[in-house]
Amino acid sequence: MLESFDLQAELSACAHPDTYDVPFEDEFANKETNDLLEAAVEAVAENSDSIRDEETLDVYRYLLKNAATTPGVVMGKLLDSISSGLKAELEATNRDMESGEQEAYMSHKLPLELYAFLLAWFAKASEKVKSGDDDGPAPAKPKRGRGGRTASRNVGKRTETWSWQSQIPETLNLILKVLRLQTQRIWTNSPDKVSFLTAITRPAYVVSESQPFMKVQEIRHLVYEVLCIAVKSHGQAMVLTIHVTQSLQFIGEHMAEPMAECLYRLSTKYDHSQTGDEVLRDIAGRTFNSQDTRTPRAFATFLTTYAELYPRAAHRQLALLINQQDSDAYPLRQAIIEILGCLIRELSQSLEDEGDDRKKTQNEIVGMFEQVIERILDNNSYVRTKIFTVLARICDIQNAKFPKQRLKMTSLAVMALEDKASTVRKAALSLLIKLLETHPYGHAYGGLLQREDWMKDYEEVQKQLQKVESLGDAVANAEEETQTQDEQPKKKKKKPKKEKSEADMDVDGEPEGEEDEDDDVGGDTEEDEPNEMSVDEDGEDEGGRRPRKQKLQPRKSQINVEAITQEQEALANMEHTDLVKMKLRKKYCKEAINFIHQMEMAIEVIVKLLGSKNKFEVLEAIDFFKAAHEYKITGAQEGIRKMLHLIWAKDNNTTTEDGKEIKGIRQKLLDCYKILYFDPVEDLEPRAQISRIAKNLIERTYEATLAELTSLEEMMRIMMEENYIHRDIIAKLWQIYSVPQKIPAEQRRGSIIILGMLGIAKPLEVLDPQIDLMLKVGLGKQGKIDLTLARYTCVALQRLNGSAKKVKGSLEDKTKRLPMDHPVFKKLLSTILHPCRSVDWFGVAEQVINTVYALGEHPDEFCNTLIKQLAQRVWNNPRSAKPDQSQSQTEPSQQEGERGDDAMDEDQPGNATQISDQTGTQGISVAPQTQSDDVADCFELSQLLFVVGHVAIKQLVFLELIEREWKRQKEVKDAAEKATAGAAGGKDAKDKQADELDQVAGNAEDEIGDQIALIREAEMLGDNSLLGVFAPMIVQICGSPHKFKNRTLRAACHLSLCKLLCVSSAFTDKHHRLLFKILETSKDPNIRANSVIALGDVAVSFNTIIDENSGDLYKGLLDADPRVKKTTLMVLTHLILNGMIKVKGQLGEMAKCVEDEDVRIQDLAKLFFSELSTKENAIYNNLPDIISHLSSGVNATDEDKFESTMKYIFTYIEKEKQAEAIVEKLCQRFRLTEEPRQWRDIAFCLSLLPFKSERSVKKLIEGLQFYRDKLHEPKVFERFQQILDKARQNKSKDKPDAELDEFEKILEENRAQGAEDQALQNRVAKKAKKRAKAAGRGRGKKAAAVAEEDD
Repeated sequence: MLESFDLQAELSACAHPDTYDVPFEDEFANKETNDLLEAAVEAVAENSDSIRDEETLDVYRYLLKNAATTPGVVMGKLLDSISSGLKAELEATNRDMESGEQEAYMSHKLPLELYAFLLAWFAKASEKVKSGDDDGPAPAKPKRGRGGRTASRNVGKRTETWSWQSQIPETLNLILKVLRLQTQRIWTNSPDKVSFLTAITRPAYVVSESQPFMKVQEIRHLVYEVLCIAVKSHGQAMVLTIHVTQSLQFIGEHMAEPMAECLYRLSTKYDHSQTGDEVLRDIAGRTFNSQDTRTPRAFATFLTTYAELYPRAAHRQLALLINQQDSDAYPLRQAIIEILGCLIRELSQSLEDEGDDRKKTQNEIVGMFEQVIERILDNNSYVRTKIFTVLARICDIQNAKFPKQRLKMTSLAVMALEDKASTVRKAALSLLIKLLETHPYGHAYGGLLQREDWMKDYEEVQKQLQKVESLGDAVANAEEETQTQDEQPKKKKKKPKKEKSEADMDVDGEPEGEEDEDDDVGGDTEEDEPNEMSVDEDGEDEGGRRPRKQKLQPRKSQINVEAITQEQEALANMEHTDLVKMKLRKKYCKEAINFIHQMEMAIEVIVKLLGSKNKFEVLEAIDFFKAAHEYKITGAQEGIRKMLHLIWAKDNNTTTEDGKEIKGIRQKLLDCYKILYFDPVEDLEPRAQISRIAKNLIERTYEATLAELTSLEEMMRIMMEENYIHRDIIAKLWQIYSVPQKIPAEQRRGSIIILGMLGIAKPLEVLDPQIDLMLKVGLGKQGKIDLTLARYTCVALQRLNGSAKKVKGSLEDKTKRLPMDHPVFKKLLSTILHPCRSVDWFGVAEQVINTVYALGEHPDEFCNTLIKQLAQRVWNNPRSAKPDQSQSQTEPSQQEGERGDDAMDEDQPGNATQISDQTGTQGISVAPQTQSDDVADCFELSQLLFVVGHVAIKQLVFLELIEREWKRQKEVKDAAEKATAGAAGGKDAKDKQADELDQVAGNAEDEIGDQIALIREAEMLGDNSLLGVFAPMIVQICGSPHKFKNRTLRAACHLSLCKLLCVSSAFTDKHHRLLFKILETSKDPNIRANSVIALGDVAVSFNTIIDENSGDLYKGLLDADPRVKKTTLMVLTHLILNGMIKVKGQLGEMAKCVEDEDVRIQDLAKLFFSELSTKENAIYNNLPDIISHLSSGVNATDEDKFESTMKYIFTYIEKEKQAEAIVEKLCQRFRLTEEPRQWRDIAFCLSLLPFKSERSVKKLIEGLQFYRDKLHEPKVFERFQQILDKARQNKSKDKPDAELDEFEKILEENRAQGAEDQALQNRVAKKAKKRAKAAGRGRGKKAAAVAEEDD
């Protein structure tokens, strides 16, 4: 039997089981593990003191040492034996301690130590144990021993599988019972006691390090109990402190939250906060490395968790912890920000309590706010993001609003919207939303933030205060005559002080009679906010009074005594509290106006963020505009309109972030619009709800651009397909459209615009039943008065065919066609032939023709009649006829903003809508009317030729539809013939006939295509065609601007010419140079822009014709007008990326656009190069031309723009082989240049290359002969130094620097030699200049002497 056991030494030894020595280990190895354990279990079950038997103990130690190879069932049996033995020994010890006999309970010391040792070793060895084993035999039923019932009743029911996790709760409960022993009576020696406590608590520490175990709530709480009791009852505080810090440092971040919860329980349940404080002090004194992110993150998570659970402890140690705010590791800086936020929220709860500590608490909160705001300039984006996240949480505090700090937070968030990190911008947006939703200005106007209302309120209260103060001035001046100068300052000093204490009261609803001690937290912001909007120009002092200039004292004889008496009575009637209320109200309004102003400033930036590539940032921007709209912030409507374009966003996937479901951008947008404009309002009857929704829909069309209408159309289509638009709303829209009473023209137009959009999804339900109504209203009397209404009615009629898109490769056409005798076409013809001299007629005419070609079976018949009647009107009327005065001017209702940006833009972007050189509106403008006889003829001729051009382009499209229909019919016929042939013949005959039919079908399709091409080339603009009659006239007018000076006529003819050039290759070949000439000479930017678009269309239609002159297309990039430049860039982007034209060294002009003054042009140019980089070697092949174009020549850019442009272009040179080739080419370019500017540019381009490979450096060294004489130029030499630095960074570590050092030395020598040569050249040039000057003076003297001789 063992008489002594060195527990500490054994615990240390068992940590290394491979070297642990077990007596008779060789004998045990030859026996079955189950047989070995059986005897030991029997002995311990018989008597728990049997553990002192060396043979029994050795069996346990042997099995624990070989736990990795011991079956799990055997290890489970072993644990049961150890636990039952310890439990029996514990019960016996408790009985003996109750008896009081020292010798009796001291005899249990060694067995308890042995059981604690075995249990500690088992907890560590359990990590190696397999959870189940098929071979493990069922254990024997344990027996009773000393100490009563010792064995578990469940052992006999053990299955073949075993899990340590299921045994942990029982084991920890047993350890808790052991810790309730009075250990100081058994272990009188402190080291022995510490060793025992270390052993008995080790299982709890081991379990605490396992993340899976600590996820089980029961195990987690039992571990906390064991550790807390060990600290509280047995003085194990230092052990726990070391365990916490080492776990955080070495184990991982998953230890942070459990350890924080454990210390929180120890501090609250067991009233022992010293250990937590010691851990915080230890962390505060540590130094963290910025390169190590794992350890600082663990400590940071612990700090934030512990501070949230127990803010009081963090508050006590804040003076030390704050030092980590300057830590190199950013997670620690984040943690300090989190702690400060927790403390602000915690301390704000105590502001409700009155007492002496209130002012101290306020000062602490102010200091903490300053600490948080200081870090807004942190160089790490994660820290800046954390600041805004923390501030957003602070905004949720209900009992304290911190008005002053809120204004500062708003200002910082607005600034951060332009941060380079998207996460910071997103967090700043979230803060702005939270500031809006929790703003403290809800006591007026129902919480709405309309600037006009608040300004009105502010001005009103300011006038009241000025009136009161003027009364006070009069009374004070009267009293000054009777009082001494010594008493007066005393009196004036006292009153403002009292007013300050009450005027600075928190505006969030504190009692008015209390003094506001929260001046620093929620006080006036007028002097402390230098960036705030100045509302009160006079300013205020600290008490809210405006300083007044010293006035001259009136003489007593000048004072109106009666007036003074009345003023004194008025002041006496006004209570002091009323004056204080007015001052508070003024301050309240001023802070609200400041807040509103900052929000309005933010809107301009947030509109740009709607186009961000970061999905979460866009979602936050949508939420902001939704909140701003609800609070009536000025400018929010602009954001609501701009976000409409997000309907085209491709990302519509739902994702998850932090456990929250994040919707896609498009779905988020739809939900936002539904909430704002479609969801019913409370306490509103159904009819009013329908009217409200219809009104909201119509208002979306007011002043909308073409792009906005297109995006709105897509949104309406999606909503209609999702059945979100109720049929009652559609009925209401039709009612507004057809109401006979006079209503604003915008409402009637808006209703048909929305109905046309809804009809795209469901034309049979929305539009088809109301055709007669559209003909009656839109093409009837109302349409003739309001031409814009007629135009949108035509657009709605086109939607009768719905949105069935053509399937690629399919010849099927599902469009609905009407016979030409249908009433629709009669109405359309009467509408377009109705006499009218309004510029809006062109938009109506375009849509009428579009409608005819969309719905008519034979639209050419309609157009034939139309053109002939228009021609008759032009030439058959007497030239002296005056225009119909009733139609010569548009009706008043027409002139009120009825010209939209989308006129005549259906078929060709930028066509008739851009032909204007008069007012700022787009479209064909009417020339100034004079009294000459040909004014009416010019306008009618413009109408005729405009119709000719548009009919030509629509007929071309119609021919393509005919071609497709013929091919479809041929395909159906061939399929029927195949089926017939297959039924008649055998298999071989069937295959042969099928092949023959396929060949015939292919030939037939070619014949159909040739036939249509012949019609297009020979008949459409032929000598005998109707369109061909007017083509020469159009060419003549466009080519003779000096003869035909009417602007309307020239614009209409130019547009028609653009369309005619797309019809026939012969016509195009003959007249396309005219379009280039117009592009070069026209003074109208709209005509120039239209010319570029037309040339792009011609390049698509007749590639070979334009390809010869494609270089002239780039001239538009040199245009002074940004509209022309932007249009040219868009057209070239389309043509180049789609392979319509070949690039022949003209990309330099497009590269210039990367640094254009117009941001839109910059973005388009960058998009072009981004797409071009996807085509193999496209940028690499054109790089030399780009460099030459930007660096030299007539159109060279300045050096700064050259460098920024090339820095962007070189980002697309990624292949190392390309970089090597460019090095060689650029080096050779040095010898062909003589200008220092070009040397600097080439050297700069070389410095942009990565030089990652040795070959690149070798190419550079080999090219030394080309640039050695240019190194004296300082900038050139500096660029080569940068290249050397890159090469050193990228070279392999095992290669010496000898080659690079030698190259650097050669560069330095050549630089010095070049500098000497340059100095010599300068001296020679200087002397030559002096000689030439002297020679000139000599020649002058000689000439003078000759002149004297002649005289």
